[in-house]
Amino acid sequence: MVSIGKCHQWYYFFKKTSTKRLINTLYSASSESNYLNHRTQLRCMSIDNSSKNTNETDIKKLLEDGTVPEESSVVGDTENWTTSPYPKGSYVPHKNQSQAQHALRPNVDPKETSILLFPGQGTQFVGMGKNLLVFPQVVEMFEAASEILKYNLLKLCLEGPKSKLDQTIYSQPAIFVCSLGAIEKLKEEQLSAIENCMAVAGYSIGEFAALTFAGCFSFEQAVNLVKVRAEAMHYASEIEPGGMANIHIRPDSKLKYAMKMAKDWCLDKGIENPICSISNYLNPDCKVVAGHLEALKYLESNLKQYNLRKMQRLNVSGAFHTDLMRPAVEPFAAALHNIKIAEPLIAVHSNIDGKRYQNSAQIYRNLPKQIYKPVKWEQTLHILYERPIGSNFPDTYECGPGSTLRNLLKTVNSKAHCSCQTIDI
Repeated sequence: MVSIGKCHQWYYFFKKTSTKRLINTLYSASSESNYLNHRTQLRCMSIDNSSKNTNETDIKKLLEDGTVPEESSVVGDTENWTTSPYPKGSYVPHKNQSQAQHALRPNVDPKETSILLFPGQGTQFVGMGKNLLVFPQVVEMFEAASEILKYNLLKLCLEGPKSKLDQTIYSQPAIFVCSLGAIEKLKEEQLSAIENCMAVAGYSIGEFAALTFAGCFSFEQAVNLVKVRAEAMHYASEIEPGGMANIHIRPDSKLKYAMKMAKDWCLDKGIENPICSISNYLNPDCKVVAGHLEALKYLESNLKQYNLRKMQRLNVSGAFHTDLMRPAVEPFAAALHNIKIAEPLIAVHSNIDGKRYQNSAQIYRNLPKQIYKPVKWEQTLHILYERPIGSNFPDTYECGPGSTLRNLLKTVNSKAHCSCQTIDI
């Protein structure tokens, strides 16, 4: 990995070189060493968990029940990939608005580029990581992470028990390390995917893997941040129990109104400041709704009244990415502001709005908010994959446990899905 002093040259290099040549330049320094050492040489600073007041702006209680707009195609424009991948008949609230402006578009054939995606919490499974242990770098990563976490992370990933691995404080670090381990496997087996990478994105905790891959954090810094984040979110869930559920909708569904009525129901039950909002935008036909348990019970009992197709509870202990997670913000923000974030070496897309980070200052602002704001994953996929009709799609690699992101990509852009593969960990 190149030194911190090279970070500011990203945009200059990009204008002067092809994507492949650029990434070759960035990775040349690490061609004969392991991943861990070159991530940690950026800087190695301990995280002080002492309290630091961080002002967070208030957010709207209820987010608009909308998705990324459909836009007209621009055929032949290789720098402005803009075609709508919405399935026919899907709900599209706005039209003729291109999202390509929010992504970095190299003036090359998309087929010669790649995109890396990193999964989030819920994808963990007992046995994950066993196919990565043939790579010494991955073993070193698990050892370094275990020293920071104060427990044997590799043993937990390989042997469980599942009930423990599924807990927030354990699943987030496990997914993070396994995701970066998948990068090591990809680098050994298909180096061109790394060399040609033009953008990365991660779902919730996956965003930390994306930022680490982009050189914003050293490996140790990232593990510390993930540890603080996971513990803070776990304790926030204990303060105010909540839940999450997939809700499948149709064009005539009244989801926003249903959530409003669910909050009114909670008020009648004596719950102060009830929460019921969209926490994850998955695809045009499915959102994750999270909040107080009573609100979710109300929705389950009144699906037909609001033309909601079906609802599936998620096996989680809290209402992640909602205002119920606000108690987790301050300890995480304090840890974040005690480290120096390097400028990203490659385009990293934020969960907050799907747009790529412009600088490290924006990372400082967005990551604490990511805890209680919804994950705009559907929007992120549109920004990454909009392109002219008839053009090639980038190769996409899901780096981490499971194939959830690949399956979601199919529901948003079936053509891009054809060029997507998962890394068996």
